[in-house]
Formats: sequence, structure tokens, C-alpha cells
Amino acid sequence: MQLLLDTHIFLWFLNGDPQLSPQFRNYIQAPNNDVYLSVVSVWEATIKYQLGKLPFPESPEIYLPRQRIRHQIDSLPIDETSITQLVRLPPLHRDPFDRLLICQAIQHNLTIVTVDQAIINYPIVQILK
Repeated sequence: MQLLLDTHIFLWFLNGDPQLSPQFRNYIQAPNNDVYLSVVSVWEATIKYQLGKLPFPESPEIYLPRQRIRHQIDSLPIDETSITQLVRLPPLHRDPFDRLLICQAIQHNLTIVTVDQAIINYPIVQILK
């Protein structure tokens, strides 16, 4: 499978958060799965860090890439073809980070790993829930 981690799933995975189901943890760690973290998630987490809403043991520009690499999670850049997928999305909610993740999943045929109901409500994307 090709998986795109929602931001909270990546952070739960790093922190060993019990909110992350054992099933999700197994999918993320399975050697036959390709697992991606979007730069959108790095952007979102960095903004939350700057606002004092999300603590990290070190600055996010060091911590997030280091953890992604440590756990063999690939980076997914934002590309123009993903952005153009926005025209296909119904206006179910306004979170720009979620909407960009959905666009990337559509463009790159990825399955989003999330428990976010706002993302799950989108019928045009594959969700691992």
C-alpha cells in the first residue's frame, strides 16, 4: 500500500500515543508499504509550534525531518498537479492543510491514514480508517 499520513497520525506515531491504533502502527511499520509525510504536514506542525500549540524536543526544522527519516517515511512535496485537484473537492470543510493532503492523495493515488472525520467525509479519496 501507499500511505499518506495525516499530521496527527505522524505525531501520534512519533510519541507512541495510545490514540494511534495498533492496526495503524502496523501499517506504518510494514516494510512492504510505502509511507509518506507531506510537506503540508511539516508546514502545519511548524505553524502550530510557532503559535505555542505544539511542543517538540527541538526546533521543528530539525526534529520533523530527522524523525521522518529515522522511521523511513518519505517526504511528499507539493506539486502543481496536486494543487489543481482542489477544483474536484466538494466544499465539505475549509481547512487548507486537510484539503491539500486530500489533493495529494488523489493526484498520487495514496491512501490517507487519518481519524479526522472531516477528511473521512470526502468520498473521492481512499481512507485507511
